[in-house]
Amino acid sequence: MSEHIVEQLAKHKIVPVIQINKAEHAVPLAKTLVENGLPVAEVTFRTDAAAEAIHLMRKAYPELCLGAGTVLNEEQIDSAKESGASFAVAPGLNPTSVLHCRSIELPMIPGVNNPSQIEQGLELGLNFLKFFPAQASGGPEMIKALLAPYRDIRLMPTGGISKDNIHRYLEIERVDCCGGSWMVPPTMIDDGDWDGLGHLIREAVALVNREA
Repeated sequence: MSEHIVEQLAKHKIVPVIQINKAEHAVPLAKTLVENGLPVAEVTFRTDAAAEAIHLMRKAYPELCLGAGTVLNEEQIDSAKESGASFAVAPGLNPTSVLHCRSIELPMIPGVNNPSQIEQGLELGLNFLKFFPAQASGGPEMIKALLAPYRDIRLMPTGGISKDNIHRYLEIERVDCCGGSWMVPPTMIDDGDWDGLGHLIREAVALVNREA
């Protein structure tokens, strides 16, 4: 995993996990993120608009730390790379996907939630991993238990992260950032409520940057 990207994610502490249903919403959403202090995004490949949305966001805002999420196969990985994604994120750890990302020089953050998967990640030369689904897999206590024997691993918990519990994750040593979607609800994106989204994004930025 690129240290530069990890540093960018750790700097902002939150990675907005974004579902874009219409590509026309990509640029105004990118503008809203950048102007409200959160120039980072993970656009999930759960919709057909994802690749075009990433392309439009990258073109309009080259400075964005922009990832492609929920990549499940080589076709999606290639599409993410061609669209301009800086990194890819997967819900699980698929060695084929990891190796394909490496072959096209696209940094990848695969998902894990148990010791065997962490060891598989280490075997593949990975030390920055997504812990998913975070809350359902035991939350902060599970993370503390997993990190204890694996001193070289750093995590990005995602799944069930909210404004009410994010500090419980961020206070853990070697949790560099968290993925979350509460500040970018799909309904507000669909409605084009950029002012409302801007308020939620500013609120989230202020939340993670205050003293815990």
